[in-house]
Amino acid sequence: METSDRLEPNIFVIFGGAGDLTWRKLMPALFDLSQSHNIPDHFSIIAVDRVELGEDALRKRLHEGVRKFARSAKTAVKEWNGFSRHIHYLQGDFKGKATYAELSGQCTKLEKEWGAKAQRIFYMATPPSLFGEIPSFLAHAGLAADRERSRIVVEKPIGYDLESALALNRTLAGGFHESQIFRIDHYLGKETVQNILAFRFANPLFEPIWNRRYVDYVTITVAEQVGVEHRGGYYDGAGALRDMVQNHLMQLLCLVAMEPMVSFDADEIRNKKVDVLHSVRPIPEEMVHHCVVRGQYGEGWIGGKKVRGYREEDGVPPDSRTETFAALRLFVDNWRWQDVPFYLRTGKRLPREVSEIAIQFRAVPHQAFPTEATLNWQPARLVMSIQPDEGIVLRFQAKHPGPKMMLQPVDMRFDYRESFATPSPEAYVTLLWDVIDNDATLFMRADQVEAAWRILMPVLDAWKAGPPNDFPNYAGGTWGPDATQGLLVQQGHSWPAPVELEEVRKCSDV
Repeated sequence: METSDRLEPNIFVIFGGAGDLTWRKLMPALFDLSQSHNIPDHFSIIAVDRVELGEDALRKRLHEGVRKFARSAKTAVKEWNGFSRHIHYLQGDFKGKATYAELSGQCTKLEKEWGAKAQRIFYMATPPSLFGEIPSFLAHAGLAADRERSRIVVEKPIGYDLESALALNRTLAGGFHESQIFRIDHYLGKETVQNILAFRFANPLFEPIWNRRYVDYVTITVAEQVGVEHRGGYYDGAGALRDMVQNHLMQLLCLVAMEPMVSFDADEIRNKKVDVLHSVRPIPEEMVHHCVVRGQYGEGWIGGKKVRGYREEDGVPPDSRTETFAALRLFVDNWRWQDVPFYLRTGKRLPREVSEIAIQFRAVPHQAFPTEATLNWQPARLVMSIQPDEGIVLRFQAKHPGPKMMLQPVDMRFDYRESFATPSPEAYVTLLWDVIDNDATLFMRADQVEAAWRILMPVLDAWKAGPPNDFPNYAGGTWGPDATQGLLVQQGHSWPAPVELEEVRKCSDV
């Protein structure tokens, strides 16, 4: 196991330490960090949970998760043994004062053994219902008092709506300063998401045309092939708008539309993101049906296999009105983006898994070429592919070989796998490292969360007032309800077909 003497001693407390998130994501990420010199010399992981479980049994279970999900899974057994001796288990009630008193005692004991103050990171890998409880108990136990060394990590969802988000933020602020609160969105840990900033602001070529004068419209797609799987109970209380749009897609919108930052300071970047959200044109409740589409998948076919409809999924009521698809048309009312539409869509049981941003540039103002030369003409398009492919594709016009002037679209591509020998780290590895390093750049601030909810509340209110009467309204394996096309057709636009970097193909509209 590799450690670093540069980092302060660290106590990483995981509430829900025996749960699925810890098993699948947190422990594999922490183990990977330990293999790359990004764990302090003095560190301890305290798993807190309610289940009766011995420490050896917990370590054995977590080892199974590391073997299955960690990038360093093939490391020799001795590496795991060296890492696992730092894992300890504290059984207790999340709402019991005795649990926090014992936790405080363990932290104090470790600091005495190490002869130094330790950073204390409290990660809430619990159901959202406990997000408003645990911070108060930590504060009352004095575990949040050291503003420099204590911090808390909150998983999404940050609230169910604006009111609950405000309440949760008040609870967090009651025991922790904003600088101590890390609201995690794993999407921001993806290398390709972070690369949006590098692409825009480290290269002078594209930034001058990154505005309303040259950009016709922007599409942001986060599509999933899978259904709700084992999350039916949770998902039916959330839906696509809450589960994906309020956080993931809004984060991508901010990165695409934000103004250049003065520095790479965390608050400077987050200020620019909040500015974007404050500039989004409000959606009047009575106009929701004109600029937002919702859908729910029925049975269909994906990859030659028949898939069942949402209402037949485990844990989903047979008359559920929860949306599994959402598409929006938004406008950012500022100098750079005035009247440029941003189209966002996300859904489950779509034809393929893909996350990408497409910047559609305006057509040339005058066609000097003969008509027969431009039969295949397409305006230039820049596509930033986030997953599963990772890279950037620029589509532009070129002359086809031959005696006549014939134009056709061609692709210039950048592929992460081809360009870098080092594979992209898993998102949680990046984000947990930032928490340990006390870097909040990739984490959401309270005002950003609240601003995103304010944009979407008219949509949620309109949907609540007028439940859907046509669900299910798209078959599994299709690109969502037919009405989705209308969002773009009204403006003379169309959804671009996702790019495949493995074999960059000619784009056609879907």
